[in-house]
Amino acid sequence: MKKSIKEILAAKPIGQEVTVCGWVRTFRSNQFIAVSDGSCMQTMQVVVDHENTDPALLKRITTGSAVIATGTLIESMGKGQAVEVKARTIEVVGDADPDKYLLQPKKHSMEFLRDIAHMRIRTNTFGAVMRIRHALAYAIHHFFHERGFFYFHSPIITGSDAEGAGEMFKVTTLSLENTQKNKEGDVDFKKDFFGKATNLTVSGQLEAELAALALSRVYTFGPTFRAENSNTTRHLAEFWMIEPEVAFFDLKDNMDLAESMLKYVIAFALEHCADDIQFLKERQEQEESTKPQQERSTMDLITKLHFVVDNEFQRLKYEEAIQILINSTPNKKGKFQYPIEGWGTDLQSEHERYLVEKHFQKPVILTNYPKEIKAFYMRVDDDGRTVSAMDILFPSIGEIVGGSQREERLDVLTQRMEEMHIPLHEMDWYLDTRRFGTCPHAGFGLGFERLVLFVTGMTNIRDVIPFPRTPGNAEF
Repeated sequence: MKKSIKEILAAKPIGQEVTVCGWVRTFRSNQFIAVSDGSCMQTMQVVVDHENTDPALLKRITTGSAVIATGTLIESMGKGQAVEVKARTIEVVGDADPDKYLLQPKKHSMEFLRDIAHMRIRTNTFGAVMRIRHALAYAIHHFFHERGFFYFHSPIITGSDAEGAGEMFKVTTLSLENTQKNKEGDVDFKKDFFGKATNLTVSGQLEAELAALALSRVYTFGPTFRAENSNTTRHLAEFWMIEPEVAFFDLKDNMDLAESMLKYVIAFALEHCADDIQFLKERQEQEESTKPQQERSTMDLITKLHFVVDNEFQRLKYEEAIQILINSTPNKKGKFQYPIEGWGTDLQSEHERYLVEKHFQKPVILTNYPKEIKAFYMRVDDDGRTVSAMDILFPSIGEIVGGSQREERLDVLTQRMEEMHIPLHEMDWYLDTRRFGTCPHAGFGLGFERLVLFVTGMTNIRDVIPFPRTPGNAEF
């Protein structure tokens, strides 16, 4: 099996023959070829042997072309690399027309690269992002596997709405041109493929709860969908969610698990993606240097990641947070875009970031929110006003994790569902878990792209998923 550039650079078998396969980044002085295979940030310099290379072949070596070069690995006499390949043979296996190639060797805007998402992965920035994305996904699976969790595959097609939001993509085989209606004039979904109305899921949580009440510790990690017509830098129509559910867990157990997981996966990325993170740190600093001083980040990327890994998360109740925000200087001076007036306010990113970056200067876990602003499945606290919910707040990004202890009491759960107009007959399967062997249990959701956004320092969520799905955009 041929070795990747990453493997060759790690082993440095000086004096041995190696084969490098990849794509040309640059070809300087008709002599030095910089080849990338995507395995790492570094390229491998291949030195052309003109005496044994057909001049016609050299004309085909252009930016973007695919080459296979075999030769001896030697110590480099030039700057910028420790070793290089003195080529014995070079083969061009895929040509790239230099006049039409979409990625010219120059700086491209993020907007331009989104339009060519099928090619942008070849750039340094997106190569780094995708390698970090892989490392984070691997670390998540490793974290849960080490702790006895089972990876549970929840369905993508569902007949329920976990959040009660109603912003879901419908799944149907019915004709859109000639939709059959029933006597009441509604769409007759009994004639549809599944015999009922179905949608793409917004969450695997409810199904994961079923599994947790049999296997004790499970987690889902899969695609989820929201038909929200939002074009912000924080929203996608298709995104990935990690949702652990654990039987016999309470709110404190849930917070401990989430904090441990976040620290573990970020530390993993710092260790295993050091070159990529350093590159993205320098890229971020270049972008920051063009902004007004007041708009620049207070922490560089690596400092921000250590801010999470090295600090104990501050835990406080929503009620305490509201008092801190009411009495804060930005609130008193009218600097918040959304003023804090009192109990029941749904916190915005600016409030969350103030708590994290200014007041506590560490990640924050907010708990015990008013039940009116949280989902039906969250356990009602003894005061009857709040639920055993938690949100984890990070610098720069605000909320990154949301979770709760689940409501295990059948009577309380059905009352909450009725209050929030959740149809009980459609959720009878879910209520069975409260009828037969119910127990305290808890879980949380982590939007994977939000995590990747935080670890890479990118500013637009469309740039941390290979092919973003947003309103008006489903290319590639």
